[in-house]
Amino acid sequence: MSEKSILVVNNGAYLTLHYRLATLDGEDIISTFHESPATLLLGQGQLAPNLEQALLGLEEGSHTTQELTPEQAFGVRNPDLIQRVSLKTLRENSAFGEQFKVGDLIDFSAPSGGKFAGVIQELDEDSALFDFNHPLAGQRMLFEVKIIGIL
Repeated sequence: MSEKSILVVNNGAYLTLHYRLATLDGEDIISTFHESPATLLLGQGQLAPNLEQALLGLEEGSHTTQELTPEQAFGVRNPDLIQRVSLKTLRENSAFGEQFKVGDLIDFSAPSGGKFAGVIQELDEDSALFDFNHPLAGQRMLFEVKIIGIL
């Protein structure tokens, strides 16, 4: 009579799982627990690398919640990512007549063709102060996972 081996998550594993990323006060950022489970191939970038790292070694059927440091979640806040942009530049790169206010999230096109976004922190008559950090940067997060199946 053979004993069934316990499957554990390793790099390259194909997983079916439920997961939830939430703030420490329990506000969900994303959750699959109230819908169909997610399927993913670990190591293919379907989850952020630090979240994939948190899955390694978990057993099939396990249900765990981990507290992630800012470095493991959305990174630490970088003061260099708080920058002033002239209103002239902002208007030249926005839809005609667009109005701006503190708290707005504005998308920008980078010279390389990529996109990035920043939140307006302050406005004055000449410029806007933007925070280009991820809105959740610097925060500890909860990462809840239920491993349903491993192939």
